[in-house]
Amino acid sequence: MAAMATATASLSSAKPRSPFFDHHSSTFHGLSLHSHVAAAGRSPRHQGLSVSASSKYDLEAFRFEPIKESIVSREMTRRYMTDMITHADTDVVIVGAGSAGLSCAYELSKDPGVRVAIVEQSVSPGGGAWLGGQLFSAMVVRKPAHRFLDELGVEYDDAGAEASYVVIRHAALFTSTILSKVLARPNVKLFNAVAAEDLIVREGRVAGVVTNWALVSLNHDTQSCMDPNVMEARVVVSSCGHDGPFGATGVKRLRSIGLVDNIPGMKALDMNAAEDAIVRLTREVVPGMIVTGMEVAEIEGSARMGPTFGAMMISGQKAAHLALKALGRPNALDGSLGSLHPEMMLASAESSDVADA
Repeated sequence: MAAMATATASLSSAKPRSPFFDHHSSTFHGLSLHSHVAAAGRSPRHQGLSVSASSKYDLEAFRFEPIKESIVSREMTRRYMTDMITHADTDVVIVGAGSAGLSCAYELSKDPGVRVAIVEQSVSPGGGAWLGGQLFSAMVVRKPAHRFLDELGVEYDDAGAEASYVVIRHAALFTSTILSKVLARPNVKLFNAVAAEDLIVREGRVAGVVTNWALVSLNHDTQSCMDPNVMEARVVVSSCGHDGPFGATGVKRLRSIGLVDNIPGMKALDMNAAEDAIVRLTREVVPGMIVTGMEVAEIEGSARMGPTFGAMMISGQKAAHLALKALGRPNALDGSLGSLHPEMMLASAESSDVADA
């Protein structure tokens, strides 16, 4: 342990010789992969694979370890099918991996006793959060939601106490950070390129989702019958975004089966009204189904907010704690967290606007 601490200290204090490349953390420059893993506080033996302490990259004579093609196929298939079996019956299914859905998954993942499946129709999760507005890269987040960025460790530009917002230099910094944290949690599984085609409903309660490969969903009219699959869940969180080809699919399905009477659609843009309303109106709209993010605006008829993202993050957090409450788990909404789960306190709970929502 002392050797590990010494290695960590020496790496953290070393300064890179190039502003573009850290020579001290690269196997290209002689540091063994074993040392790199140990310095990061992780075991060099992971999932049954050991790493040699003497291994170095030699780009003049680089050779990969031999492998049979069938092993690659089996590893992918076995692991994915195991995930499908595991999550055929799960605690929470989140439909849509945009900024609200990922924020919800992040908050839920803090409770290791809750299993979470994320269903995302796109190959690349993140929704519209890879960019700001009008294909610009910067992301604007209104205070006090910046506290959530502090928790994630996302850097931003802050004009000071008098400013009402912060700016992340590239939206992808937020999205890639929260996505990496969510995917690292052992109780969360992302099923991307998978569409939620329908809901499972029993006696007026949403009890799961009907799934299919996204490419199959897009080609139902070009082929003969291609039946779906299912995921049962104790709670479904719908974060499908505003109306579009795959947008607002959760609430649109609720209307078509008569569980809600009307979907007025979101109103014209009003940032100041919109973000407060999105968080306030995030709720369980029918038994078993919570709506978060811009899908809230569709079912509630609230204003659209445009290119600001704080409400997406806090709405996702609130949806997570609503789901925890529905599951009978400690949550930040009914005071059941106490001092036993400080890591699950809402990042922006000091704000009365958010706490009262």
